[in-house]
Amino acid sequence: MPIRPYLTAGQIFEPDAIREMSRALQRVCWALGVKRVDDPLNREIAAKIIELAQRGVTGNEALYVGALKELPKH
Repeated sequence: MPIRPYLTAGQIFEPDAIREMSRALQRVCWALGVKRVDDPLNREIAAKIIELAQRGVTGNEALYVGALKELPKH
């Protein structure tokens, strides 16, 4: 699931980082059972992954684990 649609102006990442962020987004959505792209939870998950990346968290696994830990429980 691409994260690029959730990036806003000024949020610039290297292509490899975007690829890792997209993989983490897909994994978190699968883990939480979010299947629809238009699910509001997708935006919340993407925002958390972007925030983590901006804080210097790198790699699919670290972004995945960090997002699961920091997202509010639904």
